[in-house]
Amino acid sequence: MRYGYLAVVLALALPGCSVSKELPALQLSPAASVYRLGTGDVLKVTVYGEERLTGSYPVNGEGRLAFPLLGELPASGKTLKEVEELIRTGLGEGFVNNPSVTVEVANYRPFYILGEVNRPGEYPYSDGLSVFAAVAKAGGFTYRASQKRIYIRHKESGDENEYRLDGSTPVQPGDTIRVDERSF
Repeated sequence: MRYGYLAVVLALALPGCSVSKELPALQLSPAASVYRLGTGDVLKVTVYGEERLTGSYPVNGEGRLAFPLLGELPASGKTLKEVEELIRTGLGEGFVNNPSVTVEVANYRPFYILGEVNRPGEYPYSDGLSVFAAVAKAGGFTYRASQKRIYIRHKESGDENEYRLDGSTPVQPGDTIRVDERSF
């Protein structure tokens, strides 16, 4: 009994040692799981019957989409349906009779991964990406990597948060993932 107490006191007193805490799993609310556009996304806009207006359009550094006839439209922070409605409404005001418009993401903005992975860097996002798939794209964990926790900074919030690492931890476009070194 006495040695058990001593072990706990030493573990708390030694630098680098800590009592493990239960980390939250990253769960996205239904509102957060709706994709919001941002700088670096490329949109495929189809205007049925108007081939000259159909094409790929990037969201520029100011979060705007330059679209023929309509000029620059605000896109950053909007959903695909909201941008679709902006284009449909704009074209319907004297340019195209009863326009039929669809908008989809042709290329998502990238995500970034750093720390204890074999090839840290920038990688293309794909829909439904998990942290394990992101680590696989980066060449896997190094032998020093912590495989129990992960740090994620969402572009919108700017804060880095620590999460429990599991197979369902989602990655969003623009996220920065940091794989920390494990404690020995």
